[in-house]
Amino acid sequence: DAPARYTSGLMTLPLRTATRYVTPLREGGSMPAVVEADDEGLYVLKFRGAGQGPKALVAEVIAGGLARALQLPMPDLALMDLDAELARTEGDPEIQDLIKASAGLNLAMDYLPGAVNFDPVAEQPDAELASRIVWFDAFISNVDRTARNTNLLMWHRRLYLIDHGAALYFHHGWDGDVSGADKAFPLIRDHVLLRGASRLAEIDGGMAALLTEVTIAGIVADVPDAWLQGPDGFGDPETQRAAYVRYLVRRVAQRDAFVQAMGLSFTVSTLALAVGLAGNASFSGAALGWSLRMLA
Repeated sequence: DAPARYTSGLMTLPLRTATRYVTPLREGGSMPAVVEADDEGLYVLKFRGAGQGPKALVAEVIAGGLARALQLPMPDLALMDLDAELARTEGDPEIQDLIKASAGLNLAMDYLPGAVNFDPVAEQPDAELASRIVWFDAFISNVDRTARNTNLLMWHRRLYLIDHGAALYFHHGWDGDVSGADKAFPLIRDHVLLRGASRLAEIDGGMAALLTEVTIAGIVADVPDAWLQGPDGFGDPETQRAAYVRYLVRRVAQRDAFVQAMGLSFTVSTLALAVGLAGNASFSGAALGWSLRMLA
């Protein structure tokens, strides 16, 4: 079992121990790494001591749990204990400093060997999956699933969601007020899958039904105490967890604002595509008709 100082008693995520630093992944600003753990598995490790701080890991745990509850595909998560002694075997001073600053509990996800970045030009998920992912990202206020940075992987011909540290951005400097849960999420207009999300109205009820208060509370219980202690905390860890639960439960109940904003953004995006096709003689009338039918 996880040490009590790390998590609440309701923890469901497995606890692993990093045994070997394998290689850095320098694509992200937080410089995650591939590590080997005590179960001999390979994981992508997100460091608590990275520039985004523990709040990014809080967002990863909550968003990952919500994605699982919503039956969306993503790598399995685990909590991972990191010993500062691992820094001694690394020659790069930047990596040494990062490991030392992250001693203790961090977040890991299964490493998917051979996975490739999703290409929105070459691939497109079906309308239902696209709609469910767009709904999910609007719910968690995820600013980081755009054409420029999709945070989607293809592995064995299946789409996987990754990297949710930028979600739940309201919690930076948060005092526990949950009134912001009622707000729309206008940045959904930049979502990489928005143009294919033609079933938002159909999937809304089913998505919301999966996020009961009990389910949300169980997800938030996985956030370790250690990540909720610091200068930006507004109470003890239990107080903060309770505020996350209230916020998310209220966002489900008051979801009309972000659902309507998604619908509007989808309409505008599809009309823009139709206008673009109409002005481009290289596209057929059939393609233009398809774009307009998406609005039906």
